[in-house]
Order: sequence, then structure tokens, then C-alpha cells
Amino acid sequence: MKIIARIETDFPTKFGIPRQSGLVENLEGKIIFEPEYRNPDALNGLDGFSHIWLLWGFSENPESDSFRATVRPPRLGENKHLGVFATRSPFRPNGIGLSCVRIKNITSTPDKGTVIEVLGADMVNGTPIYDIKPYIPYTDCKADASGGFTEETYWHTLPVVMKDEARNVLPPHKEKALIGILSEDPRPAYQKKDPERIYGFPFAGHEVKFQVKDGVLTILSISCE
Repeated sequence: MKIIARIETDFPTKFGIPRQSGLVENLEGKIIFEPEYRNPDALNGLDGFSHIWLLWGFSENPESDSFRATVRPPRLGENKHLGVFATRSPFRPNGIGLSCVRIKNITSTPDKGTVIEVLGADMVNGTPIYDIKPYIPYTDCKADASGGFTEETYWHTLPVVMKDEARNVLPPHKEKALIGILSEDPRPAYQKKDPERIYGFPFAGHEVKFQVKDGVLTILSISCE
């Protein structure tokens, strides 16, 4: 498949990225088309839709020739395994991701052609995009659908507090997005939880450090990388 675009996000690494698109609606991204696909006619009519589907590649996964029949969904914990085709694990026979994102704006730029600004993306910066399709509510939304094991894990969120020294380091909209990310608890459930452990990850050009004690996530510091 041909790469038609790449997305710019605030995540240079995988840790901290929401486990599904749309969970943190404040997260911003920009879809930058490859030069051969910068014809504005290709987006004619897209402004009539509020959301789009993105088909993209898990570019950060190590390549493997072996087939994994089962994987560990990060929310289940206790090393529970499920069939790969019953999960959205990135470790698949073909590393293809599917995300639904909201269109924030479609702009024309002098150096990058038409750019689609989106909200709610769950991708590493630079992720290759293979296709874009409009989200169509009357076919894509199934009100009677069942969610399998995710119905047990969806509501697992943490209260987030921030130390004074970490406040006002990020712009307000990015600080709000960061709190949304951390409330989803980015730690895999199958990891042994050490209340003294300090976690860190890069976000929006800064290094974020946090700790989880007694069910509360505390943002300890936010510093420039």
C-alpha cells in the first residue's frame, strides 16, 4: 500500500497514547499529505463531514515473521490473554490501525498543501496514513452493538491532581489534553504496580513525570525536553 500522508501529533513515543481514538478529544493532530497527493480536489466535499476514519500503519512495532494467536489487552490485567482478532492490539499479522477522529479544520498552506487538523487521534508523531474515509453516522454507528471485554474495562479512570510546580507549563488546551490522557491510566494493567515508581514520557515537547498512589495519579513535574 502507498503512504498518502503522515500525521503530526504531540507523541514522539508510544507511551501515554490513548488506547483508542476519541477518548481524549482535546488531542490535536495534523494530517500532512505526501507531495503526490496534495491535490485539493481529493478533499472536495470532505468539509461536509464532522469525522473521518483513518487507516494507518503501526510503524513503531518491531517486525516479526511469527504469528501471535493471542495477546494481552493492557486493561485486563493478571496476564490474561485473548485472541488477537478479538482485540485491537497493535501486534497483528498486518500492522494496520483504524481510528475515528473529528475534523477540526481543513486549511490550505503554501508549503504543505491542504492540511486536515483533527482531534482525538491516538498515533505517534509521523505515523503513516494509508487511506481516509468519511465517517457516516447512519451506517457506522450501531446502537445495539456489544463491546465484549471492553464493557468491563472502559470505565477504569483515575482522578488526576497536579503539583503547583507543574501548573501553567503547558498551554491551557494542552494541559487539559494531558490530564485527559493520564486519567485513562497509561500503565498496562498486567504490570506490577509499585506506588513509589515514578513514570515519565514525552508530550508536546516536554517531559512529564507522574506517580500513582492510593488510586490517585499525581503529575509531579512538566519540564522542557
